[in-house]
Amino acid sequence: MSSFREAVIDLDAIAHNITQLRADIQTAHTMAVVKANAYGHGAIPVAQTALAAGADWLGVADIAEGLELRAAGIDAPILAWLHDPVTDWAPALDADIDLGISSLLQLREIAAAATTTGRAANVHIKLETGLSRNGVSESDWPELLAVAAELEATGSIRVRGIFSHLSNASAADDEAAIACFDRGLAAAASVGLTPALIHLASTAAAIRVPAARYSMVRLGIGIYGLSPFDDATSADLGLIPAMTLRSTVAAVREVTAGTGVSYDYTWRAPEDVRLALIPLGYADGIPRQASGRAPVVINSQRYTAAGRIAMDQFVVSVGHDSASVGDPAVLFGDPSTGVPSATDWADAAETVNYEIVTRIGNRVTRTYLPVIGR
Repeated sequence: MSSFREAVIDLDAIAHNITQLRADIQTAHTMAVVKANAYGHGAIPVAQTALAAGADWLGVADIAEGLELRAAGIDAPILAWLHDPVTDWAPALDADIDLGISSLLQLREIAAAATTTGRAANVHIKLETGLSRNGVSESDWPELLAVAAELEATGSIRVRGIFSHLSNASAADDEAAIACFDRGLAAAASVGLTPALIHLASTAAAIRVPAARYSMVRLGIGIYGLSPFDDATSADLGLIPAMTLRSTVAAVREVTAGTGVSYDYTWRAPEDVRLALIPLGYADGIPRQASGRAPVVINSQRYTAAGRIAMDQFVVSVGHDSASVGDPAVLFGDPSTGVPSATDWADAAETVNYEIVTRIGNRVTRTYLPVIGR
């Protein structure tokens, strides 16, 4: 297969990462977060791999993502937690998708939909504990929890979970959020709610904040083999990056000293050099912000993007080295193999590795390597 634009997804790496994280964390339940097309890796194959490797829940942002998994025949428990203000809840109930609740209005609407469809709704109540995004504010807990208990008694809903999210800003901030979350759990218990699933930690807290593990953790970036920490690499955590983004050299030209390259001539050849054209650009999710800084390996040698990254392509100066049309080029992958990491690209673009992999576009072909068992 041509690797003109290709993201190679190592499903065995994903299976390894889940096995490794579950062994380290040891919660009763493990949610594999496959929102945003599994952080760019492909929601369906990643979900299937994650479940086979021991995850027993799947997490998505919205209902449409959950329905896509159901349409693929995936019948594992799914939680969707971010909703359109105008939502038809019936398809989610019919597909047995659990729903995150962030307001009393959502709770009442879902209960009404459950009554209409004749299917009880499984809900997870999202508590606001300091991230200042969605979630029920502490001042609103008494009313919402009381209503939830009443609705559960009628059989229209079942409060299957209570959850929140940490900021990972500092140990003190996380401790404050955990204390707030515990107050919410106590308030829920005081009105008779007994959810089986209590979840607060994503990958970072699951690894480093044992107090945040409760009965389930939500593993996102870690299952893709990337570190959520500035002070630890994937290898330090025993994780294997699952995505390798690669291409081929589409054109080669010789230029003389002083020749400008790409838009705005932000880079000019310091001497006579050879240029290689890589057919990936910001239409494919390659960050323009990494222009002039991003690393690329061509023929096992590491180079740096020269000049502006454009919509469909960017240029690399290989100096006096040889390069030919069709030569392999790797933008990022597993650094243990000698290629740049997604974190290297994130550093070049002044962003996070989450964004680098998640933004890879649909024009890039995904190729899947099977699970073989490391």
